[in-house]
Amino acid sequence: MSERLSVLKTYKLYVGGKFPRSESGRVYEVTDSKGKWLANAPQSSRKDARDAVVAARKAFGGWSGATAYNRGQILYRVAEMLEGRRSQFAREVADAEGLSKSKATEQVEATIDRWVWYAGWTDKIAQVLGGANPVAGPFFNLSTPEPTGVVAVLAPQESSFLGLVSVVAPVIATGNTAVVIASERSPLPALSLGEVLATSDLPGGVVNILSGRTAEIAAPLAAHQDVNAIDLAGADDALAKELEIAAADNLKRVLRPQPVDHAATPGIDRMTAFLETKTVWHPTGSLGASGSSY
Repeated sequence: MSERLSVLKTYKLYVGGKFPRSESGRVYEVTDSKGKWLANAPQSSRKDARDAVVAARKAFGGWSGATAYNRGQILYRVAEMLEGRRSQFAREVADAEGLSKSKATEQVEATIDRWVWYAGWTDKIAQVLGGANPVAGPFFNLSTPEPTGVVAVLAPQESSFLGLVSVVAPVIATGNTAVVIASERSPLPALSLGEVLATSDLPGGVVNILSGRTAEIAAPLAAHQDVNAIDLAGADDALAKELEIAAADNLKRVLRPQPVDHAATPGIDRMTAFLETKTVWHPTGSLGASGSSY
């Protein structure tokens, strides 16, 4: 029997629920920690970035309007899909970060647990951040958190999967949509995550994943008038300063890069970073002639 040829995996972008190649047709080589070739990843262009923003904006209304409970169910379904592909992600993380098989498996398991953790927060964050405010008068005064909108996310450069999920999951758990720039050196786990999202119940466009040169893709996103916020987790100091200046043009919310232990329990800071607080006044009315009110 003749030896068969291996079928090499073709990695593509994930935009609007579909898998396009880069608009420019460019690719770049992705290597492991020892310099061995792993794959050719799409090198996204400015046009790809703009297309991703259009897809994210189109998906925002439906995703932000879904019930928090429904968003939690969908995110949990993503975790189920990740669980079924643990071995694939463990292999990709091991290659990307130079880890042993056992260490990479631990990273993948922690990543799946992190996704479940954020899935559980979808219908609880409003109870923590919102509430009824005491006011002097016959009014209800209620504050509730609402999603900011389209968020550009620069994924961490060194933590190719756990770090990626730690910055993406809180953005969409709270009802935002995301345009994600994968780690420039290690984009393969992020591109594979797109395949999981496409086969889960997550609507197309809620998460859009681009690979390529971080600075090249981030510049048009930071200046884009239809991007409401940007997470600079994967930017170095010089790039972060440049992007923050560009983001000021339409008053984007900016989450500056900071040292993070991705293995630690994350807290709710990354969820609150991309939430707005809406306060509503409503008259309580009267219960009767006595003048008592609610």
